[in-house]
Amino acid sequence: MADAVGPVDVALLPVGGWGPYLGHGHLDAGRAAEALAALSPAAAVPVHYGTYWPIGLDGVRPHEFHAPGDEFVRHAARLAPKVAVHLLGHGERVRPEVAR
Repeated sequence: MADAVGPVDVALLPVGGWGPYLGHGHLDAGRAAEALAALSPAAAVPVHYGTYWPIGLDGVRPHEFHAPGDEFVRHAARLAPKVAVHLLGHGERVRPEVAR
């Protein structure tokens, strides 16, 4: 993957979603951490979870809304321990320090 993409300073990786079928190319927290290890950026931010959720599903499947970010952080620590992972809350921002 890194050869196809080239050097990456900061990776924004989708780690969650909802629906009966998300498609082959969709990343969950584990697959996103595998991509992170392959890309080996200086920093990463998990995205695409916990922002849009259909009314009523929070009571039925709340783990799919809240858990992907934390799951990604755990997987990333194991698979890519040198990457600085920034788990942001709604409205938060980060300025990753990237060597140039």
